[in-house]
Amino acid sequence: MPIEVAMLGWAGLVLVAQFILMAVPINLQLGTAYTGGPRDERREITGMAGRLHRAFTNMIEALVFFTVAVVVVTLGEATTPATALAAQVFLAARIAYIPAYASGIPMLRSVVWITGFLATTFMLVQALL
Repeated sequence: MPIEVAMLGWAGLVLVAQFILMAVPINLQLGTAYTGGPRDERREITGMAGRLHRAFTNMIEALVFFTVAVVVVTLGEATTPATALAAQVFLAARIAYIPAYASGIPMLRSVVWITGFLATTFMLVQALL
C-alpha cells in the first residue's frame, strides 16, 4: 500500500478519535437529553467543546482536499518519497491541530493548519507536473 494511502487511513482514524474527543464535552455541556433527542431547539456549543467541534468539522473539510490529493497521486502513479513525506506532514499537522485549536492560543492553529494545507497542495502539484 502506498504511504499516501496509509496516511489517508490513519487520518480517518484521527477523525474517529476527534469525534469521540468532542462528543464527551458536548454531551456534558448540552446534556444527553438534548443530544439524544431531536435537537429541534438550536443550542450553541461554546468553550472547549465548541473548539473541539470546530476542529472536528475542519478535519472533515481538510480530508476532502487530502483525499483528492491521495487519489490523484495514487491513481496517477505519481507517488514519490516527496509525496509520501507530504502525506506524513499532513497527518502530523492534523494531529497537532487538535490541541492547537483546543488550547485557544492565537495564531497557533492557523500555522498548523497552513502546514497541512501546503502539504496537500504540494502533493497535487507534484502529481500534475
